[in-house]
Amino acid sequence: MAYSHTNSKGITYHLNSKLVVLRGGKEQRIFYFSKDVRPEATELPAGMEVNENPRNGFLTVKRTK
Repeated sequence: MAYSHTNSKGITYHLNSKLVVLRGGKEQRIFYFSKDVRPEATELPAGMEVNENPRNGFLTVKRTK
């Protein structure tokens, strides 16, 4: 089951992730939200939390302290 989050504006977003290759050749996993369910859907990893921008409702994932 993929992670989904409803922001303060009432819009539901689904968490996705994928591996990208950086310029130096290193691979890094990125997380992003989408309004539709995609094959890249994933669960919220341990040690991470969802942060919402109060001005526009944009969701981001960040490490917990």
